Amino acid sequence: MQLAHGALTGLKVIDASRVLGGPICGQMLGDHGADVVKVEAPAGDDTRHWGPPYLGPVSAYFSGANRNKRIQVLDFNRPADFERFTALLAEADVLIENFLPASSRKWGLTPQFTRTLNPRLIHCRVSGFGSQGPMADQPAYDTAMQALCGLMSVNGDAQTGPLRVGLPVVDMSTGLNATIGILLALQARHTTGQGQFVETSLYANAVAMLHPHTSNFFASGKVPALSGNAHPNIYPYDSFDTQSGRIYLAIGNDRQFRNFCAHLGHPEWAEHPDYASNPRRSIHRARLRELLTSVLRHTDGAALVDALVRKGVPCAVVSDLNQVLNSEQARAAGLLVALERGYRGIASPIALGDTPPTYRHAPPMLPGAANA
Repeated sequence: MQLAHGALTGLKVIDASRVLGGPICGQMLGDHGADVVKVEAPAGDDTRHWGPPYLGPVSAYFSGANRNKRIQVLDFNRPADFERFTALLAEADVLIENFLPASSRKWGLTPQFTRTLNPRLIHCRVSGFGSQGPMADQPAYDTAMQALCGLMSVNGDAQTGPLRVGLPVVDMSTGLNATIGILLALQARHTTGQGQFVETSLYANAVAMLHPHTSNFFASGKVPALSGNAHPNIYPYDSFDTQSGRIYLAIGNDRQFRNFCAHLGHPEWAEHPDYASNPRRSIHRARLRELLTSVLRHTDGAALVDALVRKGVPCAVVSDLNQVLNSEQARAAGLLVALERGYRGIASPIALGDTPPTYRHAPPMLPGAANA
C-alpha cells in the first residue's frame, strides 16, 4: 500500500494546544502525514503575537511549530462551538490539548468524557505539572520550569550565575515525548482496539532532562554546581579560545585524547599519570585546562578542527546560526524547508526510507489575517 504523505497518512489529529509543547507534537505528526486540524480561539494562539519578527501577519515564533495544519476557529464558551469541537473529536484518532485544569473542568473536557465520546480516541494532554500534586492547577512556561527544576542551576558559570538554556528545551522535549506517547498509544490501540489517555508534563520533562546531574547526585549526594561549557564527567569536554575563534573539544575516551595530544606535539600529556585516563583528567581538569589553553590560543581553530576530526577526535568550531543554516551539510542533509507565503523552516529530524516526511502547508493564518 502506497502512503501518499508519510507513515501517518489517514490519521486524523485535532490539535487544540497552544504555545509550543503541544504544537510541536502536532507539527511532527503532520510532517509524517497526519491530517492535523489546529483549533484556536478567536484571538488565536498566544504565539501569533510573539514578535517581531513576523512573516506577513504570522509571527516567526508561531511559524516554527505550526506547519502542515489546517485551522478551525472555535470559542468553547459558546455551546454551539463546543458541540462542533466534540463532533471533530468523534471522528478523530488523536486529540492534543494543553488547557489549564480549571478550563478543562469548566468545559467537562476530561479523559472520561473523551473516552465515552470516542473510545478509540488517543487523548494527549500536555500539562504544566501533571494531574497530581499540590502544583497541578498552576500554569507553566518553559523558562519558569528551567528555574524551578534545576536546569538553570547547572547552566552558566561563576561569572554569569545561573542562566536559562538559550532555547525552549523543556517545551521541545515535552512535545517530542507527547509524540512518542501518542505513537505508543496508537500501537496499543492496534492490539486492543481502544484509545487511552496520554499525559506528559513540562515539570516531568524538565526533571528528566537533568542527566547526568541526577545520576551523579544519586551516586555522590553532591548538589551539582554551575559547569559552564565543561562536562561534569568527561575532560577535555569544553570550549577553548583560538586565534580564529572559539572551538569545542568533545574528547570522550583515552584513545581520542592520545591522538589529540600527539597532534598538538605533546604526546607526554597523555602519558602523565594525572591525565592518562578520563577519571584522572576529570579530577585534574583545572591544571589540564591551563596546559591546553596555553597551546590552543596560538592555533588556527578552524584548521585545527579540520585536522583533528580527520584523526577521529570529535570537535567543532563554535558556529553562529547563519553559518549553520548556510552550511553545505545543512543543504545536503535536506534540513531546510520552503513553502508558500515565503515560509522557511527546519525539516523533521526523523527520516524514513519508504515513508519520508512531507511538507504540504505553511502555518495557517487566522481568517481575515491576510488583509489585516
